[in-house]
Amino acid sequence: MIYISTGGIKNKTAAQFSEELFSYGIKDIELSGGMHSKSLLDEILVLSQKVNFQIHNYFPPPEKPFVLNLGSLDAEVGERSYKHVLKALEWCSIIGSDHYSFHAGFLLDPGVNELGKKIADRKLYNRDKSKELFVSRVKKLYEIAKNLGITLMIENNVLSKNNSLEFSSNPLLMCAPEECNELLNNLPEGVKLLIDVAHLKVSANSLNYNPKKMFQLCENRIGGYHLSDNNGLSDTNNPFNSEAWFWRYINPSINYISIEVYSPDINLLLEQRKLTKLKLNIK
Repeated sequence: MIYISTGGIKNKTAAQFSEELFSYGIKDIELSGGMHSKSLLDEILVLSQKVNFQIHNYFPPPEKPFVLNLGSLDAEVGERSYKHVLKALEWCSIIGSDHYSFHAGFLLDPGVNELGKKIADRKLYNRDKSKELFVSRVKKLYEIAKNLGITLMIENNVLSKNNSLEFSSNPLLMCAPEECNELLNNLPEGVKLLIDVAHLKVSANSLNYNPKKMFQLCENRIGGYHLSDNNGLSDTNNPFNSEAWFWRYINPSINYISIEVYSPDINLLLEQRKLTKLKLNIK
């Protein structure tokens, strides 16, 4: 299944953008981002009668923005993040989504205005303690998701070149193949890895490893892909082309591919979907 993400939409709700996508014949949509709305669930529920929705990370968008971090050692942030995922799983159950994906944790709690930008240097949480807490929380969420028939997927984080230079050590979890493999091996086999190829391109450049290692080391745990492109320095959600580096590594038998290109141009998104089907021989 090839989904179109609503993640890049800032000035409207995901329901409004989903209506636009549907008017162009797009029936497989990944809900991510968009404006908060008190009537959002009702609107999404109506749309779910004709649209196949999946839910990703920071959705539904809360009224008061915060940074989702299941690896936080701050009790308040950790609790709020956990409750957000519980709500996302509840929405998945209501609208018939069978996957929920979320970002791996951080060793700090960035401000909302720092996301996708340079994060100011600060003291980091202990990596081992953060990993232990992240795994503990995900295990609990996995049991809840399993009872609801929902597959959990963890998305690899992105370490930009600027942030790699700002910090003396990596402030994010699951940027490198070895740590992705380590944490997945400490989680139930039903928890899968969502490989964001754009995140992987940037992190591999910042940490100096071959991105193909992620596909090789975590091969048996891959549950889906996010597709977009960038210059290798930061995650910009640009369109990809037929020569993109990642095509040779994508397993077309994995039935979750989301196009996470941020553009209001729906014709462009349709072209990206068409190219993906062509390159992966998906009917």
